[in-house]
Amino acid sequence: MGSETPTNDEKPIASPEKEKRSAEQKAIDDWLPITSSRNAKWWYAAFHNVTAMVGAGVLSLPSAMANLGWGPGVAILVLSWIITLYTLWQMVEMHEMVPGKRFDRYHELGQEAFGEKLGLWIVVPQQLICEIGVDVVYMVTGGKSLQKIHDLVCKKNCNSMKTTYFIMIFASVHFVLAHLPNFNSIAGISLAAAIMSLSYSTIAWVASVKKGVQQDVQYGYKATTTPGTVFNFFSALGDVAFAYAGHNVVLEIQATIPSTPEKPSKGPMWKGVVLAYIVVALCYFPVALIGYWMFGNTVADNILTSLNKPTWLIVTANMFVVIHVIGSYQLYAMPVFDMIETVMVKKMRFKPTRLLRFVVRNIYVAFTMFVGITFPFFGALLGFFGGFAFAPTTYFLPCVMWLSIYKPKRFSLSWFTNWICIILGLLLMILSPIGGLRQIILNAKTYGFYT
Repeated sequence: MGSETPTNDEKPIASPEKEKRSAEQKAIDDWLPITSSRNAKWWYAAFHNVTAMVGAGVLSLPSAMANLGWGPGVAILVLSWIITLYTLWQMVEMHEMVPGKRFDRYHELGQEAFGEKLGLWIVVPQQLICEIGVDVVYMVTGGKSLQKIHDLVCKKNCNSMKTTYFIMIFASVHFVLAHLPNFNSIAGISLAAAIMSLSYSTIAWVASVKKGVQQDVQYGYKATTTPGTVFNFFSALGDVAFAYAGHNVVLEIQATIPSTPEKPSKGPMWKGVVLAYIVVALCYFPVALIGYWMFGNTVADNILTSLNKPTWLIVTANMFVVIHVIGSYQLYAMPVFDMIETVMVKKMRFKPTRLLRFVVRNIYVAFTMFVGITFPFFGALLGFFGGFAFAPTTYFLPCVMWLSIYKPKRFSLSWFTNWICIILGLLLMILSPIGGLRQIILNAKTYGFYT
């Protein structure tokens, strides 16, 4: 009765069909963006994480501080830094928790924690909203920074151009760069982007110090009504969540690092993450605190908008922003390309060709450009996407997975820590999109679409 177990002398022989299938599977994995290259160094992880995290979000932090106030603002910034470093450590640890297996994608870890189907439904929609949301916001950021450069450099004898055209100019770069095959192929762009992020963050706070505390500066809340103050507070929570957004690509970055049982990838990856988080602190805290200190509640959505002089320095900072968001866009687009190409090749049985990649990636860039042109409300977009999508994937989903997989003893330190992160993350997810959505509605009232 039942199947016989082969003796030690008998070895199961793989059928030709199985061998053919595994060869096909390997060929597909070697073609897909996430699994095609596994020779990255630890410092690749460092600058990929800096590029993923320090982006458009840092420029909105002084504005977020104006809506949060000194006490809550500083507390939320510091808490977010600690919580997100902890959840990032959890993800690095869980990447290879099953011996001989690597969870190269966020949704694969979700499937391990919640089951084959439920894991996909929990993780994939949130991850896609995050990554596509970031790319849309970066389309707007890149376009608006180019517009700022144009307006500062060309003050006389120049026709004013619509933001739409600048977004299209920014998108044109991505119609080319989107065809780089994998993470390691964008390493140079990512390194340049990481350097730029540190550079423009430094320019933002140094130029603020140079400008000095503004006359009649006010540190009260921006809004004049109680509902306005509450909604702005909620939206600012989303801005902070958006600023700590690197978790959506962390497993995909770790997948590019070589790993053996003796030298697992979590060692070099964690080294890269720690260096990245030091850079994050050097970027975020001075910009947020000094920007708010100098301008008070009149600070703009984007701190560089509040700084108009010296012109050459602000033009340089905006140029750095453009270069950085070019790299960040590609970093967040790569897992989306991987998902789409996986479905096309594995489920829909398309051949893994350059033509398929060309069509898929161009359509994606065109889509994000179209959405960015339609909704260029920079600050409100940060608040909405920050709470709706980043709070779960960054603040508490790793904790839920950790509890599900490792099952720490009830009321232990690990159990308490994870539940505190989950509760804070849930509050962030519920409250911040309310403020962001209100800002979008208010902006839409005065905005003429495609004008």
